[in-house]
This record gives sequence, structure tokens and C-alpha cells, in this order.
Amino acid sequence: MNPIMSLPVLATVLFCIGLLVVIFKKNTIMILIGLELMLNSANLNLIAFSSYRADADGQLLILFILIVAVCEAAVGLAIALRVYRYYQTSIPENISELKETAS
Repeated sequence: MNPIMSLPVLATVLFCIGLLVVIFKKNTIMILIGLELMLNSANLNLIAFSSYRADADGQLLILFILIVAVCEAAVGLAIALRVYRYYQTSIPENISELKETAS
């Protein structure tokens, strides 16, 4: 198999792993890691197709995706830390403002 053609296969596997992490993990930090893995698999596809076509369009788009990924990670971690301090849990299912209290 051509090395350029194996990169989309690897990117698909990474995207599927990231999607499974987002679906099945209950920890907020692991969900953010799964999202980052999915964004990086899209970057890997862009690199593969950019090198196949021998132009720089895909590489320029990767810069914008990396900037968005960094901003998403910073804002996501800030929100996760704030939510953890308020609710004392990092499991999204346990976070509810309308939670019943046992009396």
C-alpha cells in the first residue's frame, strides 16, 4: 500500500477512537481528549491530501484548525475546572442544577 494512502486509513482509525472516547467515557477531561483526537485525525487527512495534490491549501487550513483546537482546549479546561469546583464532580451526568436533595 502506498504510504500516502495509508494516512487516511490511520486518520479514520484515530477518528473512530476519538468518537468512541467521546461516547463512552464519563469524565469531562477524557471527553475533551477525544475531541482533540478527532480534530487531529482531520488534520492528518488534510496533510495527506495536501501532500498528494502538492499544494499548500490543506496546510494553511491546518493552521486554522490547530488554532481552534487550542482555543477549544483552553476554554474547555477552564469550564471543566470551574464546574468541578462548583459541583465537586467531573462526571457530566452528575451535574444538574435541578438535582433533588435528600432531606
